[in-house]
Amino acid sequence: MSEPHALVIDDEPDLRELLSLTLTRMGVKVDTAEDLAEARHKLGSNQYDFCLTDMRLPDGNGLSLIKQVNRDQPELPIAMITAYGKVEDAVTALKFGAFDFVSKPVNLDDLRNLVRTAIKMRHDDAEKQAHKPEKKQAASKPETENKKTDEEEQNTILDRMIGRSEPIQQVRQTIIKLARSQAPVLISGDSGTGKELAASLIHDLGPRSEQPFAAVNCGAIPAELMESEFFGHMKGSFTGADADKEGLFHSANGGTLFLDEVADLPLNMQVKLLRVIQEKRVRPIGGKTEVPIDVRILSASHKPLKPLVESNAFRSDLYFRLNVIELNLPGLEQRRSDIPLLVEHFLSLIADQWGEPVRTLSEDAIKDLQQHHYNGNVRELFNVLQRAVTLCDGQEISSDDLHLDRTQLGTSEPPVGNPEEHGLDDYMENIEKRILENALKDARYNKTEAARRLGITFRSLRYKLDKYNIE
Repeated sequence: MSEPHALVIDDEPDLRELLSLTLTRMGVKVDTAEDLAEARHKLGSNQYDFCLTDMRLPDGNGLSLIKQVNRDQPELPIAMITAYGKVEDAVTALKFGAFDFVSKPVNLDDLRNLVRTAIKMRHDDAEKQAHKPEKKQAASKPETENKKTDEEEQNTILDRMIGRSEPIQQVRQTIIKLARSQAPVLISGDSGTGKELAASLIHDLGPRSEQPFAAVNCGAIPAELMESEFFGHMKGSFTGADADKEGLFHSANGGTLFLDEVADLPLNMQVKLLRVIQEKRVRPIGGKTEVPIDVRILSASHKPLKPLVESNAFRSDLYFRLNVIELNLPGLEQRRSDIPLLVEHFLSLIADQWGEPVRTLSEDAIKDLQQHHYNGNVRELFNVLQRAVTLCDGQEISSDDLHLDRTQLGTSEPPVGNPEEHGLDDYMENIEKRILENALKDARYNKTEAARRLGITFRSLRYKLDKYNIE
């Protein structure tokens, strides 16, 4: 890529000079403007890779420029300079389409991180454009000789969200847009709708994809360990701190931190989290200095946060900081046409994880799965199939093998099988819980090793530990 070209708009000569000098030292060619009129003239006369504008300018508000750029040049990343402590200005800018912001007085490390992210985003866009002509020639070349285009790679990532229904197609398109922004996103939806998957897709499609993606279930961390888990600690800072520990913010530095079930954060932790998000700095427990961090925050909750804010159970300032953009995921009831695809995918996944042949479903079984009411959404469907594979005697899963509650099928038929089997779910779950606990003990509570011994992914193990409340 040729030398990046940026436009900086600010009415303060000293700040314009500081910003221009900083970007020039990063290898960026810089044009400057002192007001909206000059900025609009230069945007119409030149091609830029990045734009940085002040919020308040002599002839208007920088938000109008953000709206114009998003309308006329949506591929151009534009960031906002906001006054110190003006969180509402930053949130408004992000909602108007700014991909990120920096506060006055401008911290140069924060600025450099912001510029690198913007330039990488622009570079990725340029590569996609460069690959488009190759796609037209694809038919004349053997498939093995064709380099995978960026569009194909994007589709490969998005295909991890299984389904072809209209609600899922809409979610995919929204995720593509969110991946271009650095704005905090609150992912809402009922339990089991795939909120962590959506967060990982936003990360993998964005400019931070080569950096870490760290996910944490806020409700699964004991309150007394929460600060250490998030911010880390220094050796000797408290009883049991035998070594320095890196917190989640450090682990995700440069990448994305996904806060699942953020509604479960205690109020005192909400205060500390808000400060870190605003200041972009972390001080480990026992540490003497704050360490700068560059992390994009994605969060999720199956509980609606607004009522919690109204009842003072969740801080309003943190809520507005996390909920800049909301992505709502549809429940399985809204996308029943995806059930056959999901079943096919999950049966293949289960067979691969368990080292067994792929099972098939009878027509009655498929019909029952499509009629069933899923309180636990996609996650419940996966659990139903795991249980069915365990109980199935042959290669085909029958309707009886599913052991679904007939009252949840929209039918008045009586329950299938012996009434004593109504406790089968609990029986199977107790077995699975015992297996998990024994594996953890054998691995000396090393979760990575326990997952390896069980032959499942670390993420699957973490989900199962959360499901059974195993500390």
